[in-house]
Amino acid sequence: MRSRYSAYVRDLAGYLLDTWHPSTRPLALEPHPPRLRWLGLDVRRHAMPDADHATVEFVARSKLGGRAQRLHETSRFVREQGRWYYVDGDAR
Repeated sequence: MRSRYSAYVRDLAGYLLDTWHPSTRPLALEPHPPRLRWLGLDVRRHAMPDADHATVEFVARSKLGGRAQRLHETSRFVREQGRWYYVDGDAR
């Protein structure tokens, strides 16, 4: 989760796509708006129902054009062949 947040901060679309599960991965990601500033990540909770599945609830804060924004999501991850992949998330 933290590595994906860092990739969003650095606008590393390749890394984001590489860590996105193939079953839900988009073909491409739009670049971030030029004045977008990421302000922080707060991981609220995480759970691992088994060794290969996890959920992470987080709040990511950003600012664009002087307006604060928040992304509050519960994300699902799956581990395949030792690598974790983002599957999808429910925004709140």
